[in-house]
Amino acid sequence: MLIKKTFPVFLFGAAICVCMISCKPGNDDGNKENAKICVTDSMANLVKIDSARLTYISDEVKLSGEVSFNDNKVVKVFPFSSGQVIKVMVSLGDKVHKGQTLAIIKSADVSGNYSDLSLANTDVTIAKKQLDNTESLFKNGIASEREYTEAKENYNKAVANAAKLKTQISINGGGQTSTDGTYTVKAPIEGYVVDKNAEEGSFIRGDNSQAIFTVGDINDVWIWANVYESDVAKVKEGYNVDVTTVAWPGKVFKGKIDKVNQVLDPQAKVMKVRIALNNSNHELKPEMFANVLVQNKEQQQMVTISHSAVITENGKNFVIIYHDKCNLELKQIEILKSVGDNTFVLKGLQPGDRIITEQQILYYRALIGEY
Repeated sequence: MLIKKTFPVFLFGAAICVCMISCKPGNDDGNKENAKICVTDSMANLVKIDSARLTYISDEVKLSGEVSFNDNKVVKVFPFSSGQVIKVMVSLGDKVHKGQTLAIIKSADVSGNYSDLSLANTDVTIAKKQLDNTESLFKNGIASEREYTEAKENYNKAVANAAKLKTQISINGGGQTSTDGTYTVKAPIEGYVVDKNAEEGSFIRGDNSQAIFTVGDINDVWIWANVYESDVAKVKEGYNVDVTTVAWPGKVFKGKIDKVNQVLDPQAKVMKVRIALNNSNHELKPEMFANVLVQNKEQQQMVTISHSAVITENGKNFVIIYHDKCNLELKQIEILKSVGDNTFVLKGLQPGDRIITEQQILYYRALIGEY
């Protein structure tokens, strides 16, 4: 039990003795039963008194976890087509803006698409001239209707072929491609380059299924914490949590559990819970380890006092009830549990009872006759 060191014990003992003598009746029978323990004026400034109160029973569960990206704000960037990486503009960990160029790739496929489109546009021009000539001849009765119909069909086919190639180019990068066969890979969102699989001079195959860049936004992050089977009932969606890290000692990040997995990990035998945190200062980095303290308030109320008020001796718990300055009562209590600075009392106190929470151990010694 913590005791303020500003008032030496031997001086307090003397003060208690003086108080006991002054409070005795006039007879000299020396009966201890007639002695009273009082809070003197000099002690009044050192004694702290608090009231027992009804509060909801709370519990705390300590979990270990890890900082990760918000999966809804992570984008994998794949190449449009095969080719050779000409230039890489960013490095792993770089912050990038939406639309910023990440790499330039030269592709035979892109070059071939533009070549095919050029030929298709030429076919459209020729087919249009033929259609116009045939239409004029048909109107003058020189060309047959069949010839005019064939000319229209040829023109429509040429237009459809050119449109198909334009769509293909649009799908494969559109404005990010060039007629010289190069295309640029751009950042789809603002964030950080968290994975990079492209180097200058490297080749990208057409059947490549690997992202060449991954960009993640860390303005919001997730904490994935592990809940052991014995604590599953104590952790639910919506519970408040305090998150601390080694990187920021003494700093507490406030959040709530927003998802509880319903299946335990078959290897680790733990249930995963997710905490969403605002990280606008970018203090939390993915892969950091985190300690998570889950605060659980049950739907049952119980008499609660400050943990500092409890005196424990010989396996029993006591408090000093303050009725008035010369009416102090030593009371044994039964405790359910202590959470933080709160102690939940099963038996021995009523709401509103005034309890000494500082210097109470000295009065305890006096009340049991040690002074």
